[in-house]
Order: sequence, then C-alpha cells, then structure tokens
Amino acid sequence: IEPLSVMGIGSWPRPRWMLQAMHDHLEGRLDDEAFHETANDAVRLVLDAQGRAGVDVVTDGEQRRDNYASFVGGLLDNCQLIPLSDLTAMVDDPDEFHRELRALDVPAEDVRHPVVHGPLGRSRPFAAHELAFVRSCADTPAKVALPGPYLLTRTMWLDCLRERPYETRDDLAVDAVRVLREELHALLAGGASLVQFDEPVLTEVVYGETGAKRSFMCGALSEKLAPERELAFAAELLREVVRGLPAERLGLHVCRGNWTPDESAALSGDYRPLLGFLSDAPVGTLFLELCTPRAGEMEFLRDLPDDKRLAVGVVNPKDPAVESVEAIRERIACAVGLLGEERVLLAPDCGFATFADNPVASSRTAEAKLAAIVEARDSLRSA
Repeated sequence: IEPLSVMGIGSWPRPRWMLQAMHDHLEGRLDDEAFHETANDAVRLVLDAQGRAGVDVVTDGEQRRDNYASFVGGLLDNCQLIPLSDLTAMVDDPDEFHRELRALDVPAEDVRHPVVHGPLGRSRPFAAHELAFVRSCADTPAKVALPGPYLLTRTMWLDCLRERPYETRDDLAVDAVRVLREELHALLAGGASLVQFDEPVLTEVVYGETGAKRSFMCGALSEKLAPERELAFAAELLREVVRGLPAERLGLHVCRGNWTPDESAALSGDYRPLLGFLSDAPVGTLFLELCTPRAGEMEFLRDLPDDKRLAVGVVNPKDPAVESVEAIRERIACAVGLLGEERVLLAPDCGFATFADNPVASSRTAEAKLAAIVEARDSLRSA
C-alpha cells in the first residue's frame, strides 16, 4: 500500500432493502443463501462507489454486519445475538439493568448483543467470506476490519448475567483470542492487504469516567478495572492475536464512538493517555480519528515510533457537509510535516455506518467525502 493511499475505515450505509434483508435474516425469515445474494448486490454498490471516488484500498462496507463488533456473536459457536432489551430476563438485577439501558445513547431495541452460552468456537468464518467476495469483484487491494480482542472480550463478558459459561473474563479472553487468531490467519491467507482491529472502547477506558454523559459502544455493559490494568490487558490480548504475523499487514483503529452524528454524544480527549499503548501496538498502521476537534491536535503524532504508519482521519463522517478540498489538503500537509510522506495514509475519522440501523452519513455523502480526500491528495502531489 503506497504512501498517501486513500481508504475507508470499514462500514458504509446500507440500502433500505439490505437493512430489511438483514432484519429478516436475523429473525429467521430469510435463509442464508438469499441473504448473501442480497448482500452481494449491496457490496457491489459499495465497491462501485469507492471506485468512482478513486480510493486505493477498498472494503466491502460491512454490508453483512448489523454492527462492527457484535456481528461476530451471530457466527461463533455457542453464542447468539439477542436484543439488549431482551437481556432483562437473564440478569441478576433487572431494575439496575434497565437503568443501565436508559443511560445508553442507542435505543435498546435497536441493538443486538452477543450472549455466550458455551465454549466459543469457530466452525465457520466470520469475515473471510466477505473478503473472498470482494476479491472476486475487484482487483484493488482490500482491507477487512475485525473487532479487536479487547473489544470482543468486553462485548461478550456480561458480568450482570445470572449464568455464565466462563468463570472469569480472562477465561473468556483466551477463547476470544483463539477465534480471532484463526480468522486472522484465514484473512491473510485469503489475500487481505490489511486487516484492521477495531478497539474504540480504549477511549472509553481512559475518558469514559469523566465524560459529560454515558457513552454507548459495544462493551459498555461489561466490567471495567482501573485504566492502567485495562490497557495492559488489551495490549496482552492484541499481542497474542497477532503473534508471529506480519505487522505491515495489520492495523489498529481507535475512535471515540460512532453511533450517532451528534458530536456532543461522543467522548472527547486527545490520544496522550493512549500514547504508550499505540506506540507498542504490534501493528504497522494506526487508523486514528483526528479530524473532529474532540480528538485534540495532531502534534502528538511526532511522538509515535518511526515503525508506525498513520492512517490519518482527514474528514468527519458525522458532519453532513463535505469538507473542502483546501481544508483536507491542509490536514494532509500537517500530517506529512509531522511524519513524512512515507508514513501517512488517508481515511475518514471512522466508518459511515458503524451500526447498520444508525448510519452517520448517506451513501452519497460518504462517496463525496472519499472523493474529496482523493482530490486533495492529488492536488498536494502535483503542487
């Protein structure tokens, strides 16, 4: 992947008919074959849009996923997706659980959560089939996003449940690491140019306590220890997942929540508390939210080690206005000035539809924002 390559983070707004197919599939009214035929059509539209925008690395827009993390729960052995609102019958303290749900920024009926009821297993892929279809349609390098091991563990460990198949969160993490590592091997063998691990909940670790309001992201219902211990735990899990695999084909994405276009609902705070974690992460590329003022200034980038490439967020998917080419070009020039051109890649701050039913942008806006990044990059190169 060349310097200044342009790519999305992962998700793309689903057409209305794709959302209907997704709900029908989740609720048992549409079989797997019909669902994937519909999803294939949606992915083709996403690839066409990225092609028109001129991106250098494509994603499938996560069209088959109900959201960026919990979708895995519908594909793993001994795990199922159920609406958050339906968890009430399974928890120790229903009243407290209802209070937790009311604190969330997403309606509980709109979000399905994975519930583990036995030892986790991976008898079928949860992303390799997505990659295979993209590669059958496009010659462009492809990127696939997976929930990071810390996010997946936090998402699946519900300490409020009366019955749990794992004694401790650490026990669950062992199997979460194993299934992610199996999937990662399949993706790299399948030709993924880049596999990105999503760990947005890291910002909740360092800023969630001081936020003006409770922030929703997958993992918000799980137990959380002191920030230093959580970051050490997250670092250990990531090391185990990627152990022995090529860092140049691995990435890590960190943001501050992407379930609503309302900027005031998301966390704020710069990356300084995560600098050690990001510096030591065993990946070649960091995908960082940097366009929104909530993320702080870019200057901290110069403190990252030279072996890290930065996919710099230069447009904000939550902003309905398409950023001007001049403004994007200034952000690119700033990143290049701090890091050097060889270490810079270009992306939006986050996906355009992290949660299928709550896109933060329209397809038209998503395409226009990517096209604006490409135009800004090209104008900088030709200057």
